[in-house]
Amino acid sequence: MTGHFGFSYVGLLFLLLLFIPNIIWTTKKPQGYTSGNENKALLLFEKTGEALTTICVLIFDDFNLHSWSNWSWWLVAAFVLMAMYELWWIRYFLSERKLSDFYSSFLGVPLAGATLPVFAFLLLGIYGKVIWLSAAAVILGIGHIGIHMQHSRELKKSALQ
Repeated sequence: MTGHFGFSYVGLLFLLLLFIPNIIWTTKKPQGYTSGNENKALLLFEKTGEALTTICVLIFDDFNLHSWSNWSWWLVAAFVLMAMYELWWIRYFLSERKLSDFYSSFLGVPLAGATLPVFAFLLLGIYGKVIWLSAAAVILGIGHIGIHMQHSRELKKSALQ
């Protein structure tokens, strides 16, 4: 469960699926978006999780395709979550790009922009049997999902006022 060192092309693909829409997002942020007032502990978890996830997904070749087995369903599930993430981004980019669009759910998944990629990386770690990626995804999730929850609560509070 520790992983075999080597380059992961599947990991690179997952990172591209993660980074490309986020790069586009930098020019299409929601109206009124601010990253101020973010919980410093959650921000530390998020940044640490981002770094660890990026490193782990690239340096262990256990995530690459293997012959089909029942274990392969974990990879299928991870790809399904990443596909849902891409569809969520398409819906966001086609929307009016309000904060409510950015913190929206997708196909029943709350805060889909934060939860889908985190769980995709968690499942990828399970597929590759690499505890380090799974742990990194949990750290990332605490920070990233936590920050999105914080922003979503603030948005709901301001809507009530």
